[in-house]
Amino acid sequence: MPLKLSLKPGERFVLNGAVLQNGERRSNLVLQNHAAILREKDIMQESEVNTPAKRVYFPVMLMYLDPEKGDSNYDEFVLRMSDFMGAVRNPEALTQCVAISRDVMAGEYYKALIKCRTLMEFEKGRLGHVSDGIPTGVRAG
Repeated sequence: MPLKLSLKPGERFVLNGAVLQNGERRSNLVLQNHAAILREKDIMQESEVNTPAKRVYFPVMLMYLDPEKGDSNYDEFVLRMSDFMGAVRNPEALTQCVAISRDVMAGEYYKALIKCRTLMEFEKGRLGHVSDGIPTGVRAG
């Protein structure tokens, strides 16, 4: 099934590992076959990985974008997901973690990324606004 992307002027995205940028006008792109694609808003830089849920998202994103390096990223995912599940007691969040793990094991990385977004929202709701991994109102040192 084709995927239609509506791109904003200047919007960047990754397509099978290549970073592409839209021109000055809004445009549409139709992908006719399966490809690894992420919009700029869904791409996380390593410097942004500052919460437990983001530590789960990041290796899944890397597996999706670069399946060739899947083993080391999978190991990182398992470690981070185990840490997350060990710290969370909310049944809905734990169910979501299991669903993400199933998607990753099935190679359905994009589906797992979408579900990881809900984990990040769950975390944000529990911790409040997070800056550099430190909840608002909590001071280091």
